[in-house]
Amino acid sequence: MEAQYRRSVRRSLDLEQLQDIRVPVRLHLGGTRMTVDELLNLQPDQVIELDRLAGEAVDVVVNHRHMAKGEVVVVNNHLAVRLISLLSPDERLKLI
Repeated sequence: MEAQYRRSVRRSLDLEQLQDIRVPVRLHLGGTRMTVDELLNLQPDQVIELDRLAGEAVDVVVNHRHMAKGEVVVVNNHLAVRLISLLSPDERLKLI
């Protein structure tokens, strides 16, 4: 039996229609691997070492996809990220 495909009646979306959509933005500071025993024995004030060096750029992840690199800064007592490099607008739009 042959599959029947119909053309969608939806018109294509343009950039203006997408501009108000909220997407999740996350910073990936680093990571590590721990055994279950190590996780169970964590205590307050204990330090967990990550796989990145101090001052190394963090990954800016939008909609679960890497979009940019940045450095962590403080603005009005809040953590923020200063973008160092990012994908072109066309490349960013493909990720959304």
